[in-house]
Amino acid sequence: MTLAAAAAIAAAAAVSVFAAAFALYAVLAPVLTSAGAAAVVAAVAAFVVAVAGLIAANRAEAGRARHAPPPEVNGFAERIVDIVKDRPILSIGAALAAGVFALKNPTFTAAVAQAFMASRTPPKR
Repeated sequence: MTLAAAAAIAAAAAVSVFAAAFALYAVLAPVLTSAGAAAVVAAVAAFVVAVAGLIAANRAEAGRARHAPPPEVNGFAERIVDIVKDRPILSIGAALAAGVFALKNPTFTAAVAQAFMASRTPPKR
């Protein structure tokens, strides 16, 4: 009985995911071309799979991380990597927000990119 209930839940989940993908395609097809709408549906599906994978990996790591000593953080980059590992959903949200901000403010984005790409000249003595 339990196996039949699990199979029914899995089938219902598959049907609802398929229906959601088709609904997204139907909404986007008049606005975009058919290929564009299909690409957006594929990108959304890939994003959902990536988030689910990160959550599953985070839960799998949580059991092992409880017994391990905390790693020493030496630099800024290592601290960022640790934050991304500890809070993947928050990191994805922050990256999406930064992307939206970059798209809304191209002059600021260009200035920041130029500041990072500019070579440093040694100070004159």
